[in-house]
Amino acid sequence: FKDRGATTTLTRARELGVGRVVEDSSGNAGAAIATYAARAGVDAAVYVPADVKESKLRAIRRAGAEPVRIEGTRGDVTDACVAALGGGGGGSEAGEGDAGEEGGGPGGPAWYASHAWNPAFFEGTATVAYEIAAQRGWEAPDAVVTPLGHGTLFLGAYRGFRRLERAGWTDSVPRLFGAQAAGIAPIVRELHGPDAADPEDRVNAAADGIQIAEPVRKTEILDAVAETDGDALAVTEAAAERELDRLHRAGFYTEPTCAVAPAALRDLRERGTLAADDDVVVPLTGSGLKG
Repeated sequence: FKDRGATTTLTRARELGVGRVVEDSSGNAGAAIATYAARAGVDAAVYVPADVKESKLRAIRRAGAEPVRIEGTRGDVTDACVAALGGGGGGSEAGEGDAGEEGGGPGGPAWYASHAWNPAFFEGTATVAYEIAAQRGWEAPDAVVTPLGHGTLFLGAYRGFRRLERAGWTDSVPRLFGAQAAGIAPIVRELHGPDAADPEDRVNAAADGIQIAEPVRKTEILDAVAETDGDALAVTEAAAERELDRLHRAGFYTEPTCAVAPAALRDLRERGTLAADDDVVVPLTGSGLKG
């Protein structure tokens, strides 16, 4: 799904005359930005954790982008990327930016093609709602359950379904549920406290794609949860691994982070939050070929 946001972000970059972009990512968004930057003829540097999976690093390099590995937490990666931009680089909330500003680390001036900050990215992820609605004859499901880190898919779905309802294309907005990695679950912590966010006192290391301790759009995520009568759940590594095995046996070869969403759906049904006959969509967000 990161490809959806990458194509709109790079389209915007080309409109602004940008020659170089930078992004920080655990790997998936970085690979998407690198790929679409290559297609757009725009240079790219992607800041990633030092322990990024080799498969994701390879995808970034094969697209001709420059990976910059950073030691420390996922937050440290973002900080390093922003620091490299210096005082410029663009990517304001309006999607504007001066491509001639100094910054961006090795290679000179750059524009911040952040999947978390750049509003153009969310225009791309909103299309998941349009596609779901179109495939269902313009009827919204009862609920949607997604992995939840920075909230790019979660908020994209929210914005898309809200627009469809306001335009009269659908009659409702589905309840939105976010599945977070246990141990790094700030939305769950905010809603339900530390015990719910870290039930086993152990980080779900398998879900590396959503280990975001400080999502930059936290307030927007909480608002979307409240407005749709949704929720956020912390999924343990054991639960995610069990669900990953089920997905693989069913013929869905997904990566581990993806498995937190169907694991959360299982929990929601067991709790009675969602009924057995509720119509629920769970996007499977990443290929198992990425590890």
